[in-house]
Amino acid sequence: MKIPDCKKLETFSYFDAENEKKTRYVLALTFITMVVEIGAGSLYGSMALLADGWHMGIHAAAFCITLFTYRYARKHKHSGKYSYGTGKVGVLGGYTSALILGIVALGMALESVDRFVNPVSIEFNEAIFVAVIGLIVNALSMVLLQDHDHHHHGHEHHEHHEHHEHHEHHEHHHQDGHHDHNLKAAYIHVLTDALTSLLAIGALIMGKYVGWIWLDPMMGVIGSIVISKWAWGLMKQTAPVLLDQAIDEYYEEKIVDVLQSEGVTIKDMHIWKVSADHFCATLVVHDEQDRQPAYFKQRLQEFDKIEHLVIEVNPS
Repeated sequence: MKIPDCKKLETFSYFDAENEKKTRYVLALTFITMVVEIGAGSLYGSMALLADGWHMGIHAAAFCITLFTYRYARKHKHSGKYSYGTGKVGVLGGYTSALILGIVALGMALESVDRFVNPVSIEFNEAIFVAVIGLIVNALSMVLLQDHDHHHHGHEHHEHHEHHEHHEHHEHHHQDGHHDHNLKAAYIHVLTDALTSLLAIGALIMGKYVGWIWLDPMMGVIGSIVISKWAWGLMKQTAPVLLDQAIDEYYEEKIVDVLQSEGVTIKDMHIWKVSADHFCATLVVHDEQDRQPAYFKQRLQEFDKIEHLVIEVNPS
């Protein structure tokens, strides 16, 4: 049966051409560095170059995931294949990258512990050179992605007010922009590489001139802890969206108060995330006055976090 021609509901698509272009540049930079380091390491027999080259390869794979999600979101932006658009595609990409970051952190920790137990000789000059190259590459990559970092933090502002006699939480909702968890994951990958390079440079300089060889694996352990924290934070931001997390309880209570002030009985209510920044809601109410759904939608206009609202009104 052919569906009647009607106005399509707004969908929440995930696509940012500018962020996709930035990620392409970073991927190209990372891939070139990876090939050069692996090639030089194989040619000169340098484990330091080989290790850093393959480490770059892991992050290049993560950037490929980022680009894939952008491409997929663009392809299906207007396809109608997904009921609420492709808002969760980027979130899924961010979550996947967070898992990769966790694996990288675990690998760093295990390798560092092994270095404590089985120390190896270090070619300090070569290792410092490799670390400096990595730092330069990551600094350039961070310049490409830094606008995202500022944009992201601008959306994480919360104000706290008194609630009843204790405290009340009020969240600011920003209509402009969105949380690009996909690009944030790419930024964190670059940031972890930069951190690793900085820690390595510091440890290697101290090892060369002071003789503190143990500082090299110690910095590896510290770096793995910091990276694990970043990965966990990204997973905590993305997992709720993928699991259709309900809106916060205080926001829901305010909606209930408005509806109950109209004398209706709420029989069913669901408010859940359909993208990083958008909520959908379905409500079933019983109304003695038998008013139209449009009336209640008008009454709930102040709740601007809800982008798509469906209300079913039944007579009491």
